[in-house]
Amino acid sequence: MAGRSFYSRTMLDSRYEGQNCSIARTLEAVGERWTLLIVRELLLHGPQRFSDLEAALEISKNVLSARLDKLVGLAVVAKSQYEAARGWSEYSLTRKGYDLFPAVSALMAWGDRYEAPDGPPVVIMHACGHPAGHVLVCEHCRETLDIKSVTPAPGPGAAAHLPA
Repeated sequence: MAGRSFYSRTMLDSRYEGQNCSIARTLEAVGERWTLLIVRELLLHGPQRFSDLEAALEISKNVLSARLDKLVGLAVVAKSQYEAARGWSEYSLTRKGYDLFPAVSALMAWGDRYEAPDGPPVVIMHACGHPAGHVLVCEHCRETLDIKSVTPAPGPGAAAHLPA
Protein backbone atom coordinates (compact mmCIF):
# COMPACT_ATOMS: atom_id res chain seq x y z
CA MET A 1 0.00 0.00 0.00
CA ALA A 2 2.99 2.34 0.28
CA GLY A 3 2.99 2.77 -3.51
CA ARG A 4 -0.73 3.52 -3.50
CA SER A 5 -0.46 6.25 -0.84
CA PHE A 6 2.43 7.85 -2.74
CA TYR A 7 0.38 7.90 -5.91
CA SER A 8 -2.71 9.32 -4.23
CA ARG A 9 -0.62 12.25 -2.92
CA THR A 10 0.34 13.12 -6.48
CA MET A 11 -3.01 12.61 -8.24
CA LEU A 12 -4.60 15.44 -10.16
CA ASP A 13 -7.50 17.52 -9.05
CA SER A 14 -9.27 19.88 -11.43
CA ARG A 15 -6.20 22.13 -11.72
CA TYR A 16 -2.85 21.25 -13.30
CA GLU A 17 -0.73 23.90 -11.57
CA GLY A 18 1.65 22.43 -9.05
CA GLN A 19 0.83 18.85 -10.03
CA ASN A 20 3.70 16.47 -10.70
CA CYS A 21 2.25 13.84 -13.02
CA SER A 22 3.87 12.75 -16.28
CA ILE A 23 0.55 11.47 -17.61
CA ALA A 24 -1.14 14.85 -17.08
CA ARG A 25 1.74 16.72 -18.71
CA THR A 26 1.66 14.31 -21.65
CA LEU A 27 -2.09 14.73 -22.08
CA GLU A 28 -1.65 18.52 -22.04
CA ALA A 29 0.91 18.15 -24.84
CA VAL A 30 -0.59 15.46 -27.09
CA GLY A 31 -3.82 14.20 -25.52
CA GLU A 32 -6.26 15.93 -27.82
CA ARG A 33 -7.96 13.61 -30.33
CA TRP A 34 -6.73 15.21 -33.55
CA THR A 35 -3.19 15.54 -32.24
CA LEU A 36 -2.81 11.80 -31.72
CA LEU A 37 -4.43 11.06 -35.09
CA ILE A 38 -1.88 13.35 -36.79
CA VAL A 39 0.91 11.51 -34.97
CA ARG A 40 -0.63 8.18 -36.04
CA GLU A 41 -0.63 9.26 -39.69
CA LEU A 42 2.99 10.39 -39.54
CA LEU A 43 4.06 7.22 -37.70
CA LEU A 44 2.36 4.83 -40.12
CA HIS A 45 2.78 6.72 -43.41
CA GLY A 46 5.87 8.91 -42.97
CA PRO A 47 6.27 12.59 -43.85
CA GLN A 48 3.25 14.24 -45.44
CA ARG A 49 2.12 17.54 -46.88
CA PHE A 50 -0.61 19.53 -45.18
CA SER A 51 -3.13 18.64 -47.91
CA ASP A 52 -2.36 14.92 -47.55
CA LEU A 53 -2.99 15.04 -43.79
CA GLU A 54 -6.15 17.07 -44.33
CA ALA A 55 -7.51 14.49 -46.79
CA ALA A 56 -6.45 11.41 -44.80
CA LEU A 57 -7.95 12.70 -41.55
CA GLU A 58 -10.94 14.54 -43.03
CA ILE A 59 -10.08 17.42 -40.71
CA SER A 60 -10.77 21.12 -41.17
CA LYS A 61 -7.86 23.32 -42.27
CA ASN A 62 -8.01 25.54 -39.17
CA VAL A 63 -7.97 22.61 -36.73
CA LEU A 64 -5.15 20.85 -38.60
CA SER A 65 -3.15 24.05 -38.76
CA ALA A 66 -3.55 24.69 -35.02
CA ARG A 67 -2.61 21.12 -34.09
CA LEU A 68 0.42 21.08 -36.40
CA ASP A 69 1.58 24.44 -35.04
CA LYS A 70 1.37 23.05 -31.51
CA LEU A 71 3.23 19.86 -32.46
CA VAL A 72 5.95 21.87 -34.21
CA GLY A 73 6.20 24.14 -31.15
CA LEU A 74 6.60 21.08 -28.91
CA ALA A 75 9.28 19.67 -31.26
CA VAL A 76 7.17 16.55 -31.84
CA VAL A 77 6.83 17.37 -35.55
CA ALA A 78 9.27 19.13 -37.89
CA LYS A 79 8.04 21.39 -40.68
CA SER A 80 10.17 21.66 -43.81
CA GLN A 81 9.75 23.39 -47.17
CA TYR A 82 8.34 20.95 -49.72
CA GLU A 83 7.90 23.23 -52.71
CA ALA A 84 9.09 26.79 -52.17
CA ALA A 85 7.36 28.26 -55.22
CA ARG A 86 3.94 27.21 -53.95
CA GLY A 87 4.70 27.67 -50.25
CA TRP A 88 4.01 24.01 -49.54
CA SER A 89 5.39 22.40 -46.42
CA GLU A 90 5.96 18.82 -45.41
CA TYR A 91 5.55 17.53 -41.87
CA SER A 92 7.56 14.71 -40.33
CA LEU A 93 8.09 13.33 -36.86
CA THR A 94 11.12 14.24 -34.81
CA ARG A 95 12.78 11.78 -32.43
CA LYS A 96 10.36 13.07 -29.77
CA GLY A 97 7.48 12.26 -32.13
CA TYR A 98 8.72 8.77 -32.93
CA ASP A 99 9.02 8.15 -29.20
CA LEU A 100 5.19 8.34 -29.06
CA PHE A 101 5.02 5.00 -30.91
CA PRO A 102 4.59 2.87 -27.75
CA ALA A 103 1.74 5.11 -26.55
CA VAL A 104 -0.03 5.03 -29.91
CA SER A 105 0.52 1.26 -30.10
CA ALA A 106 -1.00 0.80 -26.62
CA LEU A 107 -4.07 2.85 -27.58
CA MET A 108 -4.35 0.83 -30.78
CA ALA A 109 -4.19 -2.45 -28.84
CA TRP A 110 -6.97 -1.31 -26.51
CA GLY A 111 -9.08 -0.16 -29.47
CA ASP A 112 -8.46 -3.43 -31.32
CA ARG A 113 -9.64 -5.36 -28.27
CA TYR A 114 -12.67 -3.31 -27.25
CA GLU A 115 -13.70 -1.06 -30.13
CA ALA A 116 -13.14 -3.17 -33.25
CA PRO A 117 -16.00 -5.70 -33.41
CA ASP A 118 -14.87 -7.01 -36.82
CA GLY A 119 -11.22 -7.25 -35.82
CA PRO A 120 -8.32 -4.81 -36.06
CA PRO A 121 -8.59 -2.46 -39.06
CA VAL A 122 -4.77 -2.30 -39.27
CA VAL A 123 -2.16 -4.82 -38.15
CA ILE A 124 1.37 -3.60 -37.47
CA MET A 125 3.81 -5.99 -39.10
CA HIS A 126 7.35 -6.57 -37.84
CA ALA A 127 10.35 -6.75 -40.19
CA CYS A 128 10.33 -10.56 -39.73
CA GLY A 129 7.01 -10.68 -41.59
CA HIS A 130 4.78 -11.44 -38.61
CA PRO A 131 2.35 -9.24 -36.65
CA ALA A 132 4.32 -7.24 -34.09
CA GLY A 133 1.63 -7.25 -31.41
CA HIS A 134 1.44 -4.73 -28.58
CA VAL A 135 3.34 -6.35 -25.71
CA LEU A 136 5.00 -4.40 -22.89
CA VAL A 137 8.11 -5.96 -21.41
CA CYS A 138 10.37 -5.16 -18.48
CA GLU A 139 13.43 -3.29 -19.75
CA HIS A 140 15.62 -5.30 -17.37
CA CYS A 141 14.47 -8.95 -17.53
CA ARG A 142 12.30 -8.75 -20.71
CA GLU A 143 9.34 -10.47 -18.99
CA THR A 144 5.86 -9.46 -20.15
CA LEU A 145 4.23 -6.82 -17.95
CA ASP A 146 0.72 -6.67 -16.60
CA ILE A 147 -0.78 -4.53 -13.86
CA LYS A 148 -0.27 -7.27 -11.25
CA SER A 149 3.49 -7.36 -11.87
CA VAL A 150 4.20 -3.63 -11.43
CA THR A 151 4.16 -1.21 -8.50
CA PRO A 152 4.41 2.59 -8.58
CA ALA A 153 7.38 4.00 -6.69
CA PRO A 154 8.73 7.53 -6.31
CA GLY A 155 11.10 8.44 -9.13
CA PRO A 156 13.92 10.97 -9.10
CA GLY A 157 11.53 13.76 -10.11
CA ALA A 158 9.18 13.12 -7.19
CA ALA A 159 11.30 14.49 -4.33
CA ALA A 160 10.89 18.14 -5.24
CA HIS A 161 7.09 17.88 -5.30
CA LEU A 162 6.32 15.74 -2.26
CA PRO A 163 4.87 17.48 0.79
CA ALA A 164 7.31 17.86 3.68
